[in-house]
Amino acid sequence: MQVSHSVRAVSASFDDPNLVSAAGLVPILKLAEKAGLHQLADQWLSVPTDKGANAGLKVASLVGGMVAGADSIDDMAVLRHGGMRKVFSSCYAPSTLGSFLRKFSFGHVRQLDAVASRFLQGLAIQAPLLVKETDAAGYVFLDIDDTIIEVHGHQKQGSGYGYSGVRGINAFLATVKTDASAPIIVGQRLRRGACGSPRGAARMVRDALATIKRLNGMASARVLLRADSAFYGYATMSAAITAGAAVSVTARMDPAVKRAIAAIPDNAWEAIEYTNAIYDEATKSWISTAEVAEIPFTAFTSWKKSEHITGRLVVRRIPELNEKDLEHPTLFDTHRFHAFFTTSDLPTVAADKTHRAHAVIELVNADLKNSALAHLPSGKFTANAAWLVLAVMAFNLTRAAATIAGAGLAKATTATIRRKLVTVPARIASSARRIMLHLPQYWPWETAWTTLFCHSTERPRPAPS
Repeated sequence: MQVSHSVRAVSASFDDPNLVSAAGLVPILKLAEKAGLHQLADQWLSVPTDKGANAGLKVASLVGGMVAGADSIDDMAVLRHGGMRKVFSSCYAPSTLGSFLRKFSFGHVRQLDAVASRFLQGLAIQAPLLVKETDAAGYVFLDIDDTIIEVHGHQKQGSGYGYSGVRGINAFLATVKTDASAPIIVGQRLRRGACGSPRGAARMVRDALATIKRLNGMASARVLLRADSAFYGYATMSAAITAGAAVSVTARMDPAVKRAIAAIPDNAWEAIEYTNAIYDEATKSWISTAEVAEIPFTAFTSWKKSEHITGRLVVRRIPELNEKDLEHPTLFDTHRFHAFFTTSDLPTVAADKTHRAHAVIELVNADLKNSALAHLPSGKFTANAAWLVLAVMAFNLTRAAATIAGAGLAKATTATIRRKLVTVPARIASSARRIMLHLPQYWPWETAWTTLFCHSTERPRPAPS
């Protein structure tokens, strides 16, 4: 492909009032409406003054702008070009949406959390976001983790230097997935940058588990909480167990854990599929330098007896490749160990593989930072907290739209979904009081887009109140 040889054949003029650059917003925002976004925002949000008027329309505008690729307040101007006013009403100016966000208090952010939770329930009715395994032992995986969103300057309320060593604000997320489904976000909090990772984790776990149980088809699901060592604490783990979930949490290498690892018999270690592993067909086993074993373990024995948590310590070991200090040998002189505590009933090898899959939440963090969370647009902390909730709603809406569209998009990244389904140019034509969208001929994902469009124009299904 190359540009036409004749320079005179190419010219440009921004003068067509009947073009839109993101025709995918038509079925996607219709899907949001069917899932109850407008009604939920109007019902739950009580942002004061005239800035908080028409909350449902303003929330839908912000979510729609994020779906189209906006990562700042100014980017919301993407909703006000060409023929957008012909297919959408109430296309608010970026300044109006910014004023709306700056009126949020902490209580209003919590109200928006309630909207996001119920909106997700509505999306789960419209699309099969979570597909349970046919195996009765299959788990639904709840993953929690936090990430630092880098900011610059001292004007951002709540910014500080946390564990990453950069100035930022801490975003805490809870995602849920199955082996057959991509992650969706069921909980979110924005915290000051210097906040410790486990702060508020117990509350997050309780809220996330309650949300999962309310999702379509998940009332009887078996949930497994997965987390890294930052969340290896009694409050977080007991909150999950009390709510009926199993846990799989990386253990800190404290003396009790080291003693348990030292007590594992040499014949208990089993080779696993790991980096550079080779499967031997003759012996039907893996030839690998990585091995796993388990041992019964009781966590938090320094607490009172009623607060002890009994489970298993699953340990993975790989050869230590670093040079040894032969003059001052360490306890683990031949291997490096990675241990996690679990109360699940999964076999040892399956438990280790399942726990390692917790890393999928890092893909969600990266996805958000590559879209709406590329920036935190306001200097006011509560406005940024509301922005995070809206970004999560946009993420879940995009995932629901991709699941409906099919064509292998259910597990695609937001950028891929946006490129194939959202940012599709279209020309608007009107006839007999009807609007017709003329989209590009031979669009590679025409079938997927049409499937989504047909679903959005079906008779709406009931949304949660």
